Amino acid sequence: MARQINVPDAVCRIEKSGNRFNAWDTDGVKRTSEITTGARRKAFEGDYLLGRFTNKAGKFYWRKWEGEISNPTTDLPLVDVPTDHAEVLNFIHSSYSLKPQGLMMSELKWKYLIRSAVRGKNIMMTGPAGCGKTMAAKALVNSLDRPDYYFNLGATQDPRGTLIGNTHFESNKGTYFSESVFVKAIQTPNAVILLDELSRAHPDAWNILMTVLDYGQRYLRLDEADNQATINVADGVTFIATANIGNEYTSTRVMDKALMDRFTIVEMDVLSENDENELLNYMFPNVDSTILSNVAKIATLTRTESNSETARISSGISTRTTVELCGLLYDGFSLEEASEVSIYPQYDATGGVDSERTFVKQIVQKFCDDGSSDDLFNEDEMAEAGGSMS
Repeated sequence: MARQINVPDAVCRIEKSGNRFNAWDTDGVKRTSEITTGARRKAFEGDYLLGRFTNKAGKFYWRKWEGEISNPTTDLPLVDVPTDHAEVLNFIHSSYSLKPQGLMMSELKWKYLIRSAVRGKNIMMTGPAGCGKTMAAKALVNSLDRPDYYFNLGATQDPRGTLIGNTHFESNKGTYFSESVFVKAIQTPNAVILLDELSRAHPDAWNILMTVLDYGQRYLRLDEADNQATINVADGVTFIATANIGNEYTSTRVMDKALMDRFTIVEMDVLSENDENELLNYMFPNVDSTILSNVAKIATLTRTESNSETARISSGISTRTTVELCGLLYDGFSLEEASEVSIYPQYDATGGVDSERTFVKQIVQKFCDDGSSDDLFNEDEMAEAGGSMS
């Protein structure tokens, strides 16, 4: 009997736009948000195609495809964002279909996000750590399909070098100035520039960005000295920043009010239990759905408890943590083992049996004892864990 060949139902070619790797299928549909960054980068650097396959559970996954495609993706058209008011309204209010399935965001906030970008607003994504701010910003980039650039300002140790450039010396060239990628980015018409972790950036970065983000100025000075070049921001450039704002974020800085006034604020919500469960099942189709449901319940219990008037823990488990935990489940770790390394270190062990860590362990242990039941907490236990799970 001949061996059946597994053929993908979609094939993508990876193209580089700015400093991002975008995926286009043979029908001209952009599928960047469906494929991990690492897979897209490797496919681009290896000059090979990615195919979408279906596993035994009926879920999609992407891998290298060495077969042929009948309709190669070349000279693909960009999404045409309209300028006529009536067409703009239609684009905004029909844009929810552009939101990727893996992004848990209300229709209203997604439309507000799209509207802000279409109208050329500087957008600041705020919300608790791990709630999906960067994912939402990248999803917006994919939806508008414009040249895009990514800068993690919270990780840079040299704001001037990242945003302006550096002076170098070589024996055969002498002293010369090398502009940063950011300088190129702001000169790219209709570019979308993502400024990640802006609240963790050095104040020098904020000072440099003041004139760039100001709607009345929109320029970048390469140097404060007289007669130095001034770079104007190109038409249609949109800046999207992510920020953690609040006293609970001890590694962040208090952001300058003048800088914040240059942005339209879009606040991300903490996921409900149902949304968390839906997201985890979407991201980890090969993990038992009952266990994923229990992870969502654990996260919801900790968030409810942390917001109660008599909270016994200072913070709830973030979506970033639940995703990491489920990645461990996918790699063969038990729920108890995954919690030991991904959840417990986030909570203080001071106080022994009365510590935050012990309390969280008690919540997790209920689900480790019997993951098949939805009634793991009776009414008294639910009250102790911070309230009902409605």
